[in-house]
Amino acid sequence: MRSHRSVPIIRATLAAGLLMVFADASAARSGELKIFGSRVTKMMMADIGPGFEHATGYQPVVVADVAAVMKRRIESGEPFDLAVLVDFQTDGLIKAGKLVADTRADIMKAGIGVAVKRGAPKPDIGTVEAFKRTLLAAKSITYLKEGASTIHLDKVFARLGVAEALKAKTIQPVTESVSEMVAAGEVELAIIVIPNILSVPGAELVGPLPPELQSYIVFTAAVSAQSPNPQAGRDLIKLLTSPAAIPLIKAKGMEPG
Repeated sequence: MRSHRSVPIIRATLAAGLLMVFADASAARSGELKIFGSRVTKMMMADIGPGFEHATGYQPVVVADVAAVMKRRIESGEPFDLAVLVDFQTDGLIKAGKLVADTRADIMKAGIGVAVKRGAPKPDIGTVEAFKRTLLAAKSITYLKEGASTIHLDKVFARLGVAEALKAKTIQPVTESVSEMVAAGEVELAIIVIPNILSVPGAELVGPLPPELQSYIVFTAAVSAQSPNPQAGRDLIKLLTSPAAIPLIKAKGMEPG
Protein backbone atom coordinates (compact mmCIF):
# COMPACT_ATOMS: atom_id res chain seq x y z
CA MET A 1 0.00 0.00 0.00
CA ARG A 2 1.39 3.38 -0.99
CA SER A 3 2.31 6.14 1.45
CA HIS A 4 0.15 9.28 1.52
CA ARG A 5 3.40 11.17 0.82
CA SER A 6 3.46 9.64 -2.66
CA VAL A 7 0.05 11.11 -3.55
CA PRO A 8 1.47 14.44 -4.88
CA ILE A 9 3.68 12.46 -7.27
CA ILE A 10 0.67 10.39 -8.33
CA ARG A 11 -1.33 13.58 -8.92
CA ALA A 12 1.44 14.93 -11.16
CA THR A 13 1.45 11.69 -13.14
CA LEU A 14 -2.33 11.84 -13.38
CA ALA A 15 -2.18 15.41 -14.70
CA ALA A 16 0.12 14.25 -17.49
CA GLY A 17 -2.25 11.35 -18.18
CA LEU A 18 -5.19 13.75 -18.39
CA LEU A 19 -3.53 15.62 -21.22
CA MET A 20 -3.31 12.36 -23.15
CA VAL A 21 -6.82 11.11 -22.31
CA PHE A 22 -8.49 14.42 -23.17
CA ALA A 23 -6.22 15.73 -25.91
CA ASP A 24 -9.28 16.23 -28.10
CA ALA A 25 -11.58 17.69 -25.42
CA SER A 26 -13.46 20.84 -26.33
CA ALA A 27 -12.44 23.84 -24.23
CA ALA A 28 -15.84 25.41 -24.86
CA ARG A 29 -17.70 22.93 -22.66
CA SER A 30 -18.36 23.86 -19.05
CA GLY A 31 -20.68 23.25 -16.13
CA GLU A 32 -21.16 20.97 -13.14
CA LEU A 33 -21.10 17.21 -13.34
CA LYS A 34 -23.21 15.78 -10.52
CA ILE A 35 -21.90 12.43 -9.29
CA PHE A 36 -23.80 10.10 -6.95
CA GLY A 37 -21.56 7.74 -4.99
CA SER A 38 -20.17 6.69 -1.65
CA ARG A 39 -17.09 7.79 0.29
CA VAL A 40 -14.66 6.00 -2.01
CA THR A 41 -15.99 8.05 -4.93
CA LYS A 42 -15.50 11.28 -3.00
CA MET A 43 -11.95 10.21 -2.11
CA MET A 44 -11.08 9.58 -5.75
CA MET A 45 -12.63 12.78 -7.05
CA ALA A 46 -10.80 14.91 -4.47
CA ASP A 47 -7.62 14.13 -6.44
CA ILE A 48 -8.96 13.55 -9.94
CA GLY A 49 -11.61 16.31 -9.97
CA PRO A 50 -9.42 19.43 -10.38
CA GLY A 51 -7.49 17.96 -13.29
CA PHE A 52 -10.67 16.74 -14.95
CA GLU A 53 -12.22 20.20 -14.63
CA HIS A 54 -9.11 21.83 -16.08
CA ALA A 55 -9.06 19.41 -19.02
CA THR A 56 -12.78 19.36 -19.84
CA GLY A 57 -14.39 22.45 -18.30
CA TYR A 58 -16.72 20.35 -16.15
CA GLN A 59 -16.53 20.55 -12.35
CA PRO A 60 -17.26 17.19 -10.69
CA VAL A 61 -19.56 17.61 -7.68
CA VAL A 62 -19.87 14.47 -5.57
CA VAL A 63 -22.98 13.74 -3.51
CA ALA A 64 -21.97 10.92 -1.20
CA ASP A 65 -23.72 8.62 1.26
CA VAL A 66 -24.01 4.88 1.80
CA ALA A 67 -24.35 3.38 -1.70
CA ALA A 68 -27.76 1.87 -0.89
CA VAL A 69 -29.04 5.33 0.07
CA MET A 70 -27.77 6.84 -3.17
CA LYS A 71 -29.45 4.06 -5.12
CA ARG A 72 -32.79 4.95 -3.53
CA ARG A 73 -32.28 8.62 -4.38
CA ILE A 74 -31.78 7.64 -8.01
CA GLU A 75 -34.90 5.48 -7.93
CA SER A 76 -36.86 8.42 -6.53
CA GLY A 77 -36.04 10.47 -9.61
CA GLU A 78 -33.45 12.88 -8.20
CA PRO A 79 -31.37 14.36 -11.05
CA PHE A 80 -27.68 13.50 -11.47
CA ASP A 81 -25.14 12.87 -14.23
CA LEU A 82 -23.08 9.87 -13.15
CA ALA A 83 -23.36 7.15 -10.51
CA VAL A 84 -20.55 5.10 -8.97
CA LEU A 85 -22.24 2.43 -6.85
CA VAL A 86 -21.72 -1.23 -5.97
CA ASP A 87 -21.79 -3.41 -9.09
CA PHE A 88 -25.12 -5.15 -8.42
CA GLN A 89 -26.77 -1.82 -7.60
CA THR A 90 -25.56 -0.29 -10.84
CA ASP A 91 -26.74 -3.33 -12.79
CA GLY A 92 -30.19 -3.07 -11.21
CA LEU A 93 -30.46 0.61 -12.14
CA ILE A 94 -29.44 -0.19 -15.72
CA LYS A 95 -32.23 -2.77 -15.92
CA ALA A 96 -34.64 -0.18 -14.52
CA GLY A 97 -33.66 2.27 -17.26
CA LYS A 98 -32.07 4.75 -14.85
CA LEU A 99 -28.50 4.28 -16.15
CA VAL A 100 -27.12 3.86 -19.68
CA ALA A 101 -25.98 0.27 -20.27
CA ASP A 102 -23.16 0.97 -22.72
CA THR A 103 -21.47 3.34 -20.24
CA ARG A 104 -21.15 0.68 -17.52
CA ALA A 105 -17.58 0.21 -16.23
CA ASP A 106 -16.05 -1.41 -13.17
CA ILE A 107 -13.82 1.30 -11.68
CA MET A 108 -12.27 -0.11 -8.52
CA LYS A 109 -12.62 -2.82 -5.91
CA ALA A 110 -11.97 -2.79 -2.18
CA GLY A 111 -11.49 -5.51 0.41
CA ILE A 112 -13.02 -5.42 3.89
CA GLY A 113 -10.77 -4.60 6.83
CA VAL A 114 -10.75 -4.24 10.60
CA ALA A 115 -9.84 -1.00 12.39
CA VAL A 116 -9.07 0.14 15.91
CA LYS A 117 -8.48 3.59 17.38
CA ARG A 118 -5.02 4.78 16.35
CA GLY A 119 -2.48 3.74 18.98
CA ALA A 120 -4.69 1.03 20.50
CA PRO A 121 -3.38 -2.56 20.64
CA LYS A 122 -4.00 -4.44 17.40
CA PRO A 123 -5.88 -7.72 17.93
CA ASP A 124 -5.03 -10.91 16.08
CA ILE A 125 -7.18 -11.37 12.96
CA GLY A 126 -4.65 -13.35 10.94
CA THR A 127 -6.67 -16.57 10.80
CA VAL A 128 -10.33 -17.46 10.81
CA GLU A 129 -10.14 -18.75 14.38
CA ALA A 130 -8.15 -15.71 15.56
CA PHE A 131 -10.69 -13.38 13.95
CA LYS A 132 -13.52 -15.26 15.65
CA ARG A 133 -11.80 -14.99 19.05
CA THR A 134 -11.22 -11.27 18.51
CA LEU A 135 -14.89 -10.70 17.68
CA LEU A 136 -16.04 -12.54 20.79
CA ALA A 137 -13.51 -10.76 23.03
CA ALA A 138 -14.28 -7.25 21.77
CA LYS A 139 -16.36 -5.05 24.05
CA SER A 140 -18.02 -3.31 21.10
CA ILE A 141 -18.15 -3.59 17.30
CA THR A 142 -19.47 -1.41 14.50
CA TYR A 143 -20.24 -1.98 10.85
CA LEU A 144 -22.72 -0.41 8.45
CA LYS A 145 -26.44 -0.90 8.92
CA GLU A 146 -26.80 -1.56 5.19
CA GLY A 147 -24.38 -2.01 2.34
CA ALA A 148 -22.50 -4.60 0.32
CA SER A 149 -20.02 -5.20 3.15
CA THR A 150 -22.91 -5.65 5.58
CA ILE A 151 -24.50 -8.36 3.42
CA HIS A 152 -21.19 -10.22 3.42
CA LEU A 153 -20.43 -9.70 7.13
CA ASP A 154 -23.83 -10.99 8.18
CA LYS A 155 -23.07 -14.20 6.26
CA VAL A 156 -19.59 -14.43 7.80
CA PHE A 157 -20.89 -14.03 11.36
CA ALA A 158 -23.55 -16.68 10.74
CA ARG A 159 -20.90 -19.02 9.30
CA LEU A 160 -18.68 -18.50 12.35
CA GLY A 161 -21.60 -19.07 14.71
CA VAL A 162 -21.16 -15.70 16.44
CA ALA A 163 -24.13 -13.72 15.08
CA GLU A 164 -26.20 -13.94 18.27
CA ALA A 165 -23.22 -13.26 20.53
CA LEU A 166 -22.39 -10.06 18.63
CA LYS A 167 -25.87 -8.55 18.54
CA ALA A 168 -25.85 -6.94 21.98
CA LYS A 169 -22.49 -5.21 21.45
CA THR A 170 -22.86 -4.15 17.82
CA ILE A 171 -23.65 -0.62 16.66
CA GLN A 172 -24.74 -0.18 13.03
CA PRO A 173 -24.85 3.46 11.87
CA VAL A 174 -27.01 4.46 8.92
CA THR A 175 -24.25 6.75 7.58
CA GLU A 176 -20.63 6.02 6.64
CA SER A 177 -19.41 6.89 10.15
CA VAL A 178 -17.97 3.49 11.10
CA SER A 179 -14.33 4.62 10.93
CA GLU A 180 -15.08 7.87 12.76
CA MET A 181 -16.71 5.94 15.61
CA VAL A 182 -13.64 3.80 16.23
CA ALA A 183 -11.37 6.83 15.85
CA ALA A 184 -13.35 8.63 18.56
CA GLY A 185 -13.10 5.65 20.90
CA GLU A 186 -16.85 5.05 20.81
CA VAL A 187 -16.32 1.42 19.78
CA GLU A 188 -13.42 -1.01 20.02
CA LEU A 189 -13.55 -2.57 16.54
CA ALA A 190 -14.78 -1.26 13.20
CA ILE A 191 -15.27 -3.43 10.12
CA ILE A 192 -15.69 -1.77 6.72
CA VAL A 193 -13.99 -1.48 3.32
CA ILE A 194 -10.31 -0.64 3.72
CA PRO A 195 -10.25 2.75 1.90
CA ASN A 196 -12.91 4.01 4.30
CA ILE A 197 -10.59 3.18 7.22
CA LEU A 198 -7.57 4.80 5.56
CA SER A 199 -9.53 8.03 5.01
CA VAL A 200 -9.86 8.71 8.76
CA PRO A 201 -6.59 9.71 10.49
CA GLY A 202 -7.73 8.58 13.94
CA ALA A 203 -8.58 5.08 12.75
CA GLU A 204 -5.84 2.49 12.28
CA LEU A 205 -6.09 -0.48 9.95
CA VAL A 206 -5.42 -3.74 11.76
CA GLY A 207 -5.53 -5.63 8.47
CA PRO A 208 -7.86 -7.24 5.95
CA LEU A 209 -10.22 -10.05 6.85
CA PRO A 210 -8.61 -13.51 6.65
CA PRO A 211 -8.47 -14.65 3.01
CA GLU A 212 -11.06 -17.38 3.61
CA LEU A 213 -13.55 -14.73 4.78
CA GLN A 214 -12.65 -11.84 2.48
CA SER A 215 -14.95 -10.30 -0.09
CA TYR A 216 -14.12 -7.56 -2.59
CA ILE A 217 -16.68 -4.84 -3.14
CA VAL A 218 -16.68 -3.68 -6.78
CA PHE A 219 -17.61 -0.07 -7.51
CA THR A 220 -19.19 0.36 -10.94
CA ALA A 221 -19.95 3.56 -12.82
CA ALA A 222 -22.57 4.44 -15.42
CA VAL A 223 -24.08 7.63 -16.85
CA SER A 224 -27.61 8.71 -15.97
CA ALA A 225 -30.17 8.08 -18.71
CA GLN A 226 -31.46 11.62 -18.04
CA SER A 227 -28.11 13.41 -17.77
CA PRO A 228 -27.87 16.75 -19.59
CA ASN A 229 -24.10 16.14 -19.79
CA PRO A 230 -23.78 12.55 -21.04
CA GLN A 231 -20.51 13.07 -22.90
CA ALA A 232 -18.85 14.59 -19.83
CA GLY A 233 -19.99 11.56 -17.84
CA ARG A 234 -18.49 9.25 -20.47
CA ASP A 235 -15.27 11.28 -20.37
CA LEU A 236 -14.99 10.89 -16.60
CA ILE A 237 -15.51 7.13 -16.84
CA LYS A 238 -12.83 7.07 -19.54
CA LEU A 239 -10.44 8.77 -17.12
CA LEU A 240 -11.33 6.53 -14.16
CA THR A 241 -10.64 3.42 -16.24
CA SER A 242 -7.46 4.75 -17.84
CA PRO A 243 -3.91 3.71 -16.85
CA ALA A 244 -3.44 7.23 -15.45
CA ALA A 245 -5.94 6.50 -12.63
CA ILE A 246 -4.45 3.17 -11.49
CA PRO A 247 -1.73 4.57 -9.15
CA LEU A 248 -4.29 6.79 -7.41
CA ILE A 249 -6.75 3.93 -6.98
CA LYS A 250 -3.99 1.85 -5.39
CA ALA A 251 -2.92 4.75 -3.15
CA LYS A 252 -6.44 4.77 -1.72
CA GLY A 253 -6.14 1.11 -0.68
CA MET A 254 -8.03 -0.34 -3.64
CA GLU A 255 -7.38 -2.15 -6.90
CA PRO A 256 -8.61 -1.27 -10.40
CA GLY A 257 -11.98 -2.80 -11.21
